[in-house]
Amino acid sequence: MERHASDDETDSTPVPATCDDRDDSPEAVLLSLVVDGEEFAVSRGQGGGTNYDWLSGPNKNYGFGSSAQPDRPVEEHRSSIRTFLSMTNPKTGYIGDD
Repeated sequence: MERHASDDETDSTPVPATCDDRDDSPEAVLLSLVVDGEEFAVSRGQGGGTNYDWLSGPNKNYGFGSSAQPDRPVEEHRSSIRTFLSMTNPKTGYIGDD
């Protein structure tokens, strides 16, 4: 995959969600990343955003999405994942106290 810095000024703040709207075909995964010991699959979301599927997480099909386009530097993906992980309850694997 060729990567270019995006000129788009969209919000890249992670938004928690189940990943039911993703394409499950193997070619849909653009990038696999391990961040802080956790594995994520990065794919293009509906509407041109980015889906992050938390492969090593305790909850099947849980992850988050971002409105930012997936064709951006890997370090930006890592930053979004770290933000998501910092909001996740280590006991439940979900965002929030419950």
